[in-house]
Amino acid sequence: MAVSHRGAISFGMVHIPVGLYTATQDNDIHFNQLCREDGSRVRYKKVCSNCGKEVGAKDIVKGFEYEPGKYVTMTDDDFEKAKSEKDKTIHIMLFTDLAAIRPIYFDQTYHAVPEQGGDKAFELLRRAMKDENKIGVAKTVMGTKEKLLALIPTDNGILIETLFFADEVKEAPKEAAHTEVSAEELQMAKTLIGAMVKEFEPERYKDEYREKLWQIINGKIQGKEVTAPQESVVNVIDLMEALKQSLSQAGVK
Repeated sequence: MAVSHRGAISFGMVHIPVGLYTATQDNDIHFNQLCREDGSRVRYKKVCSNCGKEVGAKDIVKGFEYEPGKYVTMTDDDFEKAKSEKDKTIHIMLFTDLAAIRPIYFDQTYHAVPEQGGDKAFELLRRAMKDENKIGVAKTVMGTKEKLLALIPTDNGILIETLFFADEVKEAPKEAAHTEVSAEELQMAKTLIGAMVKEFEPERYKDEYREKLWQIINGKIQGKEVTAPQESVVNVIDLMEALKQSLSQAGVK
């Protein structure tokens, strides 16, 4: 697995060299766009808006438009010049409770892996955070962007979550109406929740829609006719009746 980012975790005067490795993967089925008429692949070309010629990756540079039609170009060296040694370090600014960070701020997960010479300090940080039930909040520059990070200790290592900055998080377009509910409805809902409480075991769940897509794709490859499965959906309008039926299905008498 290729390393996504190299740096050093710092807290106080302690520096821990680490590599960050992506912790999730894309298992989606990917499709190509085809011409409806003859089934040929539709391709996209990068073309210069001035001369009309196709432009290769080596001939493309980043530019910032400071006035309409006027650009200042930036090279990789320019981006590196903006980074100080502190920017390159995963600098822990504070420790806090995991529950203090709203889920909406979490973006992408990485495994932090200690590099040569960092094992003992890494384990010290992991155990100290785990024993104190705290996470670290840090900042660093990854690529050309500064990232806010959460360092979360686990039983075996440290996960690093990139976080959105506050100005990147949108408020809900509309607040839900806090409609009055009866004491009986509330108690039945709580009973239903209690009946459905279980340990979360991620290995029990799989992408069933993706499996159905594979069945359709394989069927089409073999020239089979594919039909949609017939499923009956019970639409219960009355809230109390829906709660009663749900409790019955959960085995609550």
